[in-house]
Order: sequence, then C-alpha cells, then structure tokens
Amino acid sequence: MKSPPTSRPTRPRAARTQAEALQLGELSEQLGYVLKRAQLKVFENFLRCMASLQLTPAQFSVLLLVEKNPGRNQTEIASTLGILRPNFVAMLDNLESRDLCARIRSTNDRRSHILVLTDKGKAVLARAKKLVATKHEARLNDLLGQANREALIGMLAKIANEF
Repeated sequence: MKSPPTSRPTRPRAARTQAEALQLGELSEQLGYVLKRAQLKVFENFLRCMASLQLTPAQFSVLLLVEKNPGRNQTEIASTLGILRPNFVAMLDNLESRDLCARIRSTNDRRSHILVLTDKGKAVLARAKKLVATKHEARLNDLLGQANREALIGMLAKIANEF
C-alpha cells in the first residue's frame, strides 16, 4: 500500500515574519492612504505625549477653540471641527465630568449653550499646550525641518479648503 504524499505544512499567516509583509503596490502611492497612515502615527505620538493629561487630539482641539472663542456655542465649535453632534455631546459630557469645561445656557437663544473653560480646564490646557509644543510638535519639527513643516501645513490646508 502506498503512503500518502508528504507535504510541508504551511505556516499560518500570523506566524509569517516581518520580511514577508504584504506588498502595498499602488496603495503606497495613494495620497489618501499615505495621509491616513501619517495621521495614525501623529495621533499615536500625541496620545503618548498627552498620557498624563488623558487628552485626545479632538478634546485638545475643543479646549483650544473654547479658549480662543469665548461665548461661542457648542454647535459652532462642533461644526468648525467637523465633529458630529452625537459624538460632540458625548465628548462634552466627558470634559464636563472632568471639570474641564462647562455648558452655559445662552442668553440670546435659550435652546443653545455656550462653552467656557473652567479654572481646571484652563490649567490643563496650559499644560497640554506646553507638552504639545515641547514634545509633539518639536518631534515633528525635528523630523521634517521647519521649512518642510510649513510647506506641508500649506499643502494640507489647500486640500482641506479647496478639495
């Protein structure tokens, strides 16, 4: 009786080495893909820098806009940042529960709430801005150089404003 042919077992995909990584092909030249990968890396670094303050990029952005635009309502802030209303309400609930900001009913429109930073929110934002400048943005500056950083910001702003 003939024995069945022996074949080498194939390694499961998870066991493959880094050298056998998937080839991206044209995907590596797609601007949207490269932008998303860069965004993920930038956000990972931001989260590491902000770990002690437990702030996400979106929360930091909200606190910055509230600081720079006193008396503006939550709809204006959410719209400017492109955050959907349900997500923004949940984020504000979180920021309020941490005593970083407060919603105050507008005297002009009782259906609307203006956002204000609390004293604790002002202090946390001041610390966050220092961390962003000295760690996060400084790392990006070191990587890109000032001229490339400014050029990249200009190009990305053009896409955001004109595309």
